[in-house]
Amino acid sequence: MYTETAGPPARTHEDHELLKNDEVIAVVDDLADITELLVLFLKERGFKAVSANSAAELRHYLGSHNIALVLLDIGLPDADGVSLLPEIKEKSPDTAIIMLTAAASLETALLCLRHGADDYLTKPVQFGNLHTILRRVLEKRHLALGSRIYQRQLESAQKRIECAHTLSIKMNRAYLSTTDLDLLMQAILTGITAHEGLGFNRAFLGLFSEDGRYLIGRYAVGPVNREEGMAIWRSMEAQHLTLDDLLQQCHSCRGADTGITRLVQELKIDTGKSDHIVLRAVSERRIIAVQNGQAEYPVPQDLLQLLREDSFLIAPLYLSERSLGVVIVDNFMSRRPFDQELVRALESFLSQASLAIEHCSLYQAVQGKVAELEKVTKELHKNKDMLVTAGRYSALGHMAAQLTHSIKNPITAIGGTARLLSRKITNAGLQKFLHMMVAEVEKVEKTLANLARFAETIQPVYESVSLADLAKNAIRLYQQDLLQHNIVTVYNFHPDTPDIELDPKLIQQVLVHILANAIDAMPQGGTLTLEIAPEQGGVVLFISDTGGGISGPILENVTDPFFTTKTIGTGLGLSLVQRVLKDHGGDLNLSNSPGGGAQARIWLPVNH
Repeated sequence: MYTETAGPPARTHEDHELLKNDEVIAVVDDLADITELLVLFLKERGFKAVSANSAAELRHYLGSHNIALVLLDIGLPDADGVSLLPEIKEKSPDTAIIMLTAAASLETALLCLRHGADDYLTKPVQFGNLHTILRRVLEKRHLALGSRIYQRQLESAQKRIECAHTLSIKMNRAYLSTTDLDLLMQAILTGITAHEGLGFNRAFLGLFSEDGRYLIGRYAVGPVNREEGMAIWRSMEAQHLTLDDLLQQCHSCRGADTGITRLVQELKIDTGKSDHIVLRAVSERRIIAVQNGQAEYPVPQDLLQLLREDSFLIAPLYLSERSLGVVIVDNFMSRRPFDQELVRALESFLSQASLAIEHCSLYQAVQGKVAELEKVTKELHKNKDMLVTAGRYSALGHMAAQLTHSIKNPITAIGGTARLLSRKITNAGLQKFLHMMVAEVEKVEKTLANLARFAETIQPVYESVSLADLAKNAIRLYQQDLLQHNIVTVYNFHPDTPDIELDPKLIQQVLVHILANAIDAMPQGGTLTLEIAPEQGGVVLFISDTGGGISGPILENVTDPFFTTKTIGTGLGLSLVQRVLKDHGGDLNLSNSPGGGAQARIWLPVNH
């Protein structure tokens, strides 16, 4: 045994709620006394009512009033009430009809119902019975109209879901096949403005600058003025362009300098102005609507003038951890209102678009790292001989220094003694040996002198080269050392720096030696700064570190041959640097930076 629990009772409507504001009840009877009495009764209960005494008057009301229900007498002077039923239903399908008849026969009632009547009353009309039937018929009509509205809403929702599904598939295909950020942005704006997409007339996209200081307009799709818009619409209709066609055209129109593109590039908002309505949409992560130049926040006049439109939506582009930018859309041509369904569709679309932008950005970042690693590998492979040579120079310098300090003085003493003895001894046999000793000592002295002057034998081979490219290549050789020592590299290259005539191999050796010293000066990490700019008929390069700097006595002797403060190695590297720069007509200056650390200043002429 079980007990059913009844659901909540259906809501009953008050009499005045059964009619819309502009709806009335028409009372039609050939007797004016009856119509006046019924109209008075209806008005006392809150219904709006009009009266008619003929079919002609009823037809007039059907054309001039919104008739919700007709109390229709069967016998009219100019027509049969039953014959009017199909005519009424044809002109006004939603109008309910209650027949008034003096004959209470079942046959008459069924005849009226078959021809479209909702109910019938017999004369004389009992007001209590009339009110009950009237409410029942109007409730039924109210439910039917509501059901029809819900049906249309369901059909509309189903259509929107199907359109959204189709749009999602097409846009996903575009997103996944696009790894170029410019093309992706164009595809997103095309999806927003296409008829098969969200159907907005125009879309503008702004992104934050890398330093986050500005929101800058980057991309736009749509017409600048209505004349251009009409021309675009006619062209699209003539070509029967689909969303797929428009997405395909994004590749051909990439980077096109259109009027709408130039317009959006004028958009630049300082992110310090947090009260700006565009930045409000970003910070609050919600869509803000501007209608006729008004919104919940003040709308800057320069924004209205830039867009040349006073009604638009501002929608943020964001991920969970950061904001990407903003999309502004409008219906510049159609003046279509922004209903909640459209706002929700835009919000959903941009959520998907944000993920696509992040995917593309990550892909480009990875590709950039891969390309950089490939450059490093190629540069290492290309310059391995140079690194070996640089190491060889260092080893040779060490050996030369040892030979110079350990052998030169004894050899000089031996040679001097042998020359002195050869002048004083007259014995021919001994003279022969002494001359042999002097000759061998001279050979050793000559060898030591050649070792000390080995850098002077390098002959530059000149070609036109970008010093900035050489500097970046030299940095790549130390990429692993920079990462290992937690050293950050900062570039500040002037864009108007010209190429110069130099020997790229020798100058890169120069840079390698100076960078090695700078890295050694920052064992606990720091910042390595490279600055290049044109200066007095040449190009100047500054290499600065944030290490401990160079003390006064060391700074005075640092470029002297064989001078070094290292346990292993010699000062031959900086001596070679100075020698190479001198051969190029340039110079080297070493100093301590005011903020700490050391700085190498290299100047080279544009033309040798």
